[in-house]
Amino acid sequence: MSAGDPVPAIGEADATGDIAALYADIRATLGVGVVNLIWRHLATIDGALPWAWGAVRPLYAEGIIEAEAERFRERMRLLDLPRMPSEVLHAVGLDAAALAGAKTVLATYDRSNTMNLLALSALLASLDGNIASGGQLGAGRAGGAEGALPKLLSDADMSPETWALVQRLNMLGERDEGRVLASMYRHLAHWPGVLGVIWTLLAQADADGSLGSVISDNLAAAKVRARVLANRLKPSGAADLPPTQRAAARKAVTLFVDHPIGKMVTICRMLRLAIR
Repeated sequence: MSAGDPVPAIGEADATGDIAALYADIRATLGVGVVNLIWRHLATIDGALPWAWGAVRPLYAEGIIEAEAERFRERMRLLDLPRMPSEVLHAVGLDAAALAGAKTVLATYDRSNTMNLLALSALLASLDGNIASGGQLGAGRAGGAEGALPKLLSDADMSPETWALVQRLNMLGERDEGRVLASMYRHLAHWPGVLGVIWTLLAQADADGSLGSVISDNLAAAKVRARVLANRLKPSGAADLPPTQRAAARKAVTLFVDHPIGKMVTICRMLRLAIR
């Protein structure tokens, strides 16, 4: 297990054998340099990672989820956050290298979160038999986010003040006390100044409810589109896991869709547009 993760998870550095091979396939297929926490958490449930990844992988491999995610990002309801001038970013201690690193983190999560939200929502829709027809599915060539991500920091790697800020940021846009810590903030904790900028950009919108409103709208829109995507999943995939593991995997996917992934799709998209 990875000691720094907020839920049981097998860290990328700790993965061996079949799990390591699946992690490598996830990174290559998504075109990103990180295995998101949902996949690392599913790896702790016997058989759940190959079950879930095997069900949704065709959506990624065929370029469907890439095109759908791009179209979804174009249609998202977003708050009009101010763009951060370079002078402001420099004032909080971000030189060119730090800013490039932060932008890589934001680009990676912007890409992977949207794809994972649509694909995992489609998996849940398929399990429920909540499948819809209508509209041609997108198709495209799989791309990728450039640049390696820094180490995923744990609380022991940060100052107490930075760790407290990470936890505070995780409450923004959250409807249930932030019970799963979004990994993006832990990656960005290499540059505490970025975390301060994020708080400045989002705190008022969280307080007045507008952040929660756009998060809810975008999550609802993703779930509607996921019903169409569910047409492309294997119809009998749920039978591949014993009932206990199936229930645990379903609970995990639902938690991540409704909370960390569901909120961070909107937050990361807005931050990427503001910090560039």
